[in-house]
Amino acid sequence: MYVTLPPMGSNKGAKSEMTTKMNKKLVDTSYHRRRLAARLKDPEFRAEYERARAEIAQIDAIMRTLDHLREEAGFSKADLARQIGKDPASVRRLFTAQVNPELKTIAALAQALDAEVQIVPRSKGSSKAQERRQAAAG
Repeated sequence: MYVTLPPMGSNKGAKSEMTTKMNKKLVDTSYHRRRLAARLKDPEFRAEYERARAEIAQIDAIMRTLDHLREEAGFSKADLARQIGKDPASVRRLFTAQVNPELKTIAALAQALDAEVQIVPRSKGSSKAQERRQAAAG
């Protein structure tokens, strides 16, 4: 697999689109994919990798939902930042970069958007916490 990277240096409209396309560089990512595939054969590594992926997916889903609510409410990211007393640049990063926002910030964003944060069990009958409690009691 190859990833296209933009050309290095400034591109302030001086270069034509054709020149820009010609200067793009391809980066071979196959080594990293092969290395990951090899490491995923280790059950301990795979378990931690899957746990981290699930955690990141949940954070991303929360941030996408908050961004959708922000757009529906007609707020800019700067407007929302002012409402919760945060720097507009930091709120912009929350919505555009891969970050791990604090729960306090997520709660403040939700409140400003007239929403709430809830933790919902996946299923009532087979939660891992419930299984651990039963094993400890038994």
